[in-house]
Amino acid sequence: MQTLYGLPVTKHTHTHTHTHTLHPVRLHLRMPGRSVLLLLLLLLPSVRRSESVRCFAQFNLSLGQCDEELGEVDEEDCCQNPKYGYQTTDGVCRSCGPPLWSPWSPWSQCNVPCGEGVIQRNRKCFGIGVSECEKPKHNVEMIPCNGSCCQSPCPAAGVWSSWSSWAQCSSSCIPEGRVPIRYRRRICSNPASSADPPILGCLGDDSEKQNCNNLPHCPVDGGWGSWSPFSSCPVTCGVGLQESLRRCDSPAPKHGGWPCPGEGRRTSICLTNTHCPVDGVWSDWSQWEKCKSPFPGRDIQCSKTAGGSQIRERRCLHQAHNGSICSGDSLTQARVCYDVTDCYMKGTWGGWDSWTLCSPPCGLQSKRVRKRRCEVDYSDYEPTIGRKKELATFSGSPLDDCGSLPDGEQSAQRQSCANAPACA
Repeated sequence: MQTLYGLPVTKHTHTHTHTHTLHPVRLHLRMPGRSVLLLLLLLLPSVRRSESVRCFAQFNLSLGQCDEELGEVDEEDCCQNPKYGYQTTDGVCRSCGPPLWSPWSPWSQCNVPCGEGVIQRNRKCFGIGVSECEKPKHNVEMIPCNGSCCQSPCPAAGVWSSWSSWAQCSSSCIPEGRVPIRYRRRICSNPASSADPPILGCLGDDSEKQNCNNLPHCPVDGGWGSWSPFSSCPVTCGVGLQESLRRCDSPAPKHGGWPCPGEGRRTSICLTNTHCPVDGVWSDWSQWEKCKSPFPGRDIQCSKTAGGSQIRERRCLHQAHNGSICSGDSLTQARVCYDVTDCYMKGTWGGWDSWTLCSPPCGLQSKRVRKRRCEVDYSDYEPTIGRKKELATFSGSPLDDCGSLPDGEQSAQRQSCANAPACA
């Protein structure tokens, strides 16, 4: 069993259909007037390889999309570069990089047109080992909203009819320096916009044009020149793509002639068998440790004169294959503090904390909460600690006493998140 970023990778037996050393090769050559299939089989012992996938040179983390296809290779070879992505037979684009969250989506529209409802946003985990993103269950957030359309019927946008058929191209062949175009149209009649009930106009254009790029030139048949040698492998790690070019210049098509048939570019995948560097990524900071005295064995809990210090840590994750370590050299942070854990302290009632997110983010039991702040009086403490006069913090949760609230006031409020979607 091999591993990638610390995760198990299972290999499968697979026979390639692309060109590289020590594997069966299938080359398709297209020639004017006929197609020739050349099959070269090299009889070698079977080699256990990972699943063959479509490999792409770019993975868009925001959209979860693959771009710049390189060709079909083994998954293990493709993912030697963590910036690449790949598709298997299910058509889903996957990232070769370490597990990372996508950006949050925009907030959705209110799910009810009138009254109390909710809006949601979500994010997705991409990368090898998608269950390894930090806080893997925190992929949906939800807050209440109020639908503002309470009249009947609500204003609505008009709906376009279906597009008409494409009209004929503006020319029967492609003149030099100008590409013919064709048009199709639609009308805002499904239904048309009106004032009662109020319906807005249709969004978008009522016409669409398209270049007629597939017409013949006018009129000399083009002929292909010779193929150039394949370029050198453009990458030093992972999977690259070599190319060979030919030009339609023997002769070039003009005066109404047919363009050259076939492609002017052919490619061959090159394997470096070298894994690309994987740069490190900082983890979140840990929780602050307990506030401790610099003198071993000395108890500073509830002391107003004896301060201490506390630290928190973070780690540099996923760095591999000579990738860069995380920027910055701070693995720990320290601050001075007073330990007020379980200390009885007087205080006064302040304002409300912010509402929490709806929890759970679905179902009839979804609620959010906010609490009244009991603002503890720390005036008996020195604002700084030590010879360096560092600003002190208060560590731990005191036993605060703000007394009773005035009649009719509450220390906490709960609110149901109305019309939350059902849990899956």
